[in-house]
Amino acid sequence: ANPRDRKTLRNASAFRPLAKELVFDIDMTDYDEIRTCCSGASICQKCWQFITMAIKVIDKALRDDFGFKHIMWVYSGRRGAHAWISDKRAREMDDSKRKSIAGYLELLKGGDKTGKKVNLRRPLHPHIDRSLKILNGYFQTDVLLEQDPWATPDKAAHLLQLLPDKSLTAALQRKWDSTPHRSSTQKWADIDAVASVSGSLSSLTPETLVYAKQDIRLEYTYPRLDAEVSKKLNHLLKSPFVIHPGTGRVCVPIDVRRFEEFEPEKVPTVQQLLSEIDSWQGSDDKIQDWQKTSLKPYIELFRDHVNAIMKEERAVEKRGREESGEGVDF
Repeated sequence: ANPRDRKTLRNASAFRPLAKELVFDIDMTDYDEIRTCCSGASICQKCWQFITMAIKVIDKALRDDFGFKHIMWVYSGRRGAHAWISDKRAREMDDSKRKSIAGYLELLKGGDKTGKKVNLRRPLHPHIDRSLKILNGYFQTDVLLEQDPWATPDKAAHLLQLLPDKSLTAALQRKWDSTPHRSSTQKWADIDAVASVSGSLSSLTPETLVYAKQDIRLEYTYPRLDAEVSKKLNHLLKSPFVIHPGTGRVCVPIDVRRFEEFEPEKVPTVQQLLSEIDSWQGSDDKIQDWQKTSLKPYIELFRDHVNAIMKEERAVEKRGREESGEGVDF
């Protein structure tokens, strides 16, 4: 039966999805409170680095912690990226298992009364510890230097709310009031500098300050997932190679071997593809239309992904037949 006709069936409740890739959705609008270069539907290469960070952390966890092999990242067509995990055991997961994996990867919460979204117990979970190591370099360059997230007084006030000692925050506030044009890189360095010379900060141990700064780094770099997308087998997500209705861009796969080189603004649009087909000058009739366009490397990437899945599953089926004695001649 066609899914759209499910409500007309006599036993409509029995109509349910049997399998689907495990998916993750990262949307740039979830970073609006920390990115300063763009907002809403707009993106640029500076803020796309947040998506790059997310891909690096999530892809590493999915492969190393869960053992998934067949992971394809796809540009959403406007301001985000989707992960499609195509391993057989991922496709066959029920909602409870999908929810568990989403929960494992989800870190940022709504925020407590101070707006603090990360408040971790120590020692850190190995996944979080590994993620911090991955993200530290991005925090210094792409967050502090490029985004300058605490340049304005209200943003700097939020940073102070995330620190655990009132004496420290008061001393920092005085310093920043007297030198109002300090960059975020300078303000980040000020935290340690002021803490080391303020003798009145009796409640603040070096360990507590280290933990607080780790939490802040994670709040500004850790992936912001739309976890609800991942939890349900029947949750829909735009398929690879569809056209985004707002931008006209194609939802193309991202090569994880070179994902840091990916530039969303250079992804082909449907009008560009039509123009490339019309301007094709070759004489080989066997060449298909997609081979005449800038979509060619993306389709080849998708084919490699599918072929790897099929190769593995055929090998598993063959091994199963051999172990059961099917097709063996004596």
